[in-house]
Amino acid sequence: MSQVIVSKNELEFVVFCIENLAVALHTDAQSVYRALTEKSDILKSYIVPEYEILHTQSKEYIVNDILEVMKERGVEV
Repeated sequence: MSQVIVSKNELEFVVFCIENLAVALHTDAQSVYRALTEKSDILKSYIVPEYEILHTQSKEYIVNDILEVMKERGVEV
């Protein structure tokens, strides 16, 4: 089920994820955002719904977890 961002904390977490994925992938945040929203629905179907669990993890865990979801779904930046 797709969800929308409902709080400032979720929005800040989404920005955190996008910025750190961009660093890990050696690209810009805009490209990562497009990959998570236009090339896939990972932002709405995974990152936002899993916010409560993900935001308690380390930066490395979060980045690696989202990279794994992208790989599983065949999403490239």
